[in-house]
Amino acid sequence: MPINLELPKKFEANIDQAKQAALQVFRPISRKYDLAEHEYPVELDTLAALYDGLADAGAAGAGAAGGRGDEKKERPDGYVANGGNMSAILNSLWASYGDVGLMLTIPYQGLGNSAIAAVSTDEQLERFGKVWAAMAITEPSFGSDSAAVTTTAQLDGDEYVINGEKIFVTAGSRATHIVVWATVDKSLGRAAIKSFVVPREHPGVTVERLEEKLGIRASDTAVIRFENCRIPKDNILGSPEVDVQKGFGGVMQTFDNTRPLVGAMAVGVARASLEELRRLLEEAGLEIDYDRPAADQPAAVAEFIRLESDWEAGYLHTLRAGWMADNKMPNSLEASMSKAKAGRTGTDVTNKAVELAGTLGYSERTLLEKWARDSKILDIFEGTQQIQQLIIARRVLGKTSAELK
Repeated sequence: MPINLELPKKFEANIDQAKQAALQVFRPISRKYDLAEHEYPVELDTLAALYDGLADAGAAGAGAAGGRGDEKKERPDGYVANGGNMSAILNSLWASYGDVGLMLTIPYQGLGNSAIAAVSTDEQLERFGKVWAAMAITEPSFGSDSAAVTTTAQLDGDEYVINGEKIFVTAGSRATHIVVWATVDKSLGRAAIKSFVVPREHPGVTVERLEEKLGIRASDTAVIRFENCRIPKDNILGSPEVDVQKGFGGVMQTFDNTRPLVGAMAVGVARASLEELRRLLEEAGLEIDYDRPAADQPAAVAEFIRLESDWEAGYLHTLRAGWMADNKMPNSLEASMSKAKAGRTGTDVTNKAVELAGTLGYSERTLLEKWARDSKILDIFEGTQQIQQLIIARRVLGKTSAELK
């Protein structure tokens, strides 16, 4: 099947909007909030209001949350497309080109919003479609193994009672709501893991502490405890039924939306580093000549060309995963491929940019060292590099999680 690598013109306005936000809003305050960790970036409130207004006006992809793909437009070739996921990917990419930590803390654009978009019912989307939602998966006893959730949600009459502790919750102290992964019956294994929407300011919800981090310091990362937290039973996202045959594919569908978004963040940070590195190389008198073999050019230029080609591969992987989601095509394999390729490329590009820029790259005179710090988490959260490779291997070989561990 041929692939058209040219983006539709309808995305041009969104890309321009996100690039302007990156350069005029994020970049000028990037260092400020990197140094002032846990201080809320008040400058983002205006941007959030702008995104909200664009969304109300029907502008596709205003903000970062992934789309559902429900508003179908049939095409002669049988595909459907509304562009919600693709637009979210492009917004995430270009906002992260400015500052990924600030992108992660834009009000109402949390990763939990992508979870709501992915698995909620129409009624739930009506109720929760405009909340600011963080996503709480990781616990002290596990990291990338999402099936190891120990937080419980016990049905008691018309309410679920949630107990457990979640760590590394992005925007956990700022978001208005939290999408919590919990098991409704430990004896049924991973099939009983469901996601629940919980207001942050709610009885039984306690933000224990905020983490001090290597990167994305503008974004808060919280430890949250749930103790006899009661929520209405219809706050469970999707179907409450436990299907042991299906496993926990429902909540895992969330990752099919969010992993390409994280890939897009890595692509955006890497793009910023490449552009700054190109500027520094050209200032040093090194010309990047695409008409000559890389081996015939200075080592620094040859390395730049390698990095740029890797970046292009990560970018195209990410776009493909979003395009498939918008066209209602199963994209679990491609979502993991985009996350793995873009995450690894992001760390490679940003670290090499620091190295090639020498003392200037290691100093705070440019943002290169900050982008290197920020990029590392993008190869970790939403599933580490090793987890993505394992998922890819299972999909390619047709193996189950029990057969290939």
